[in-house]
Amino acid sequence: MAKKVVATLKTGKGKEYSKVITMTKSPKGAYSFKEVIVHNDHVQDAIAASKK
Repeated sequence: MAKKVVATLKTGKGKEYSKVITMTKSPKGAYSFKEVIVHNDHVQDAIAASKK
């Protein structure tokens, strides 16, 4: 599944998007990762939203 997303992003308009991976720590101490594909103009917004 991941290969399909990466292959799609390398062609055509896919270059306008970035994959943002954010890490959060749960109250129990475990870390979890969240992956989001957003337009290049909204990368900072996605990072700011994950910090809330």
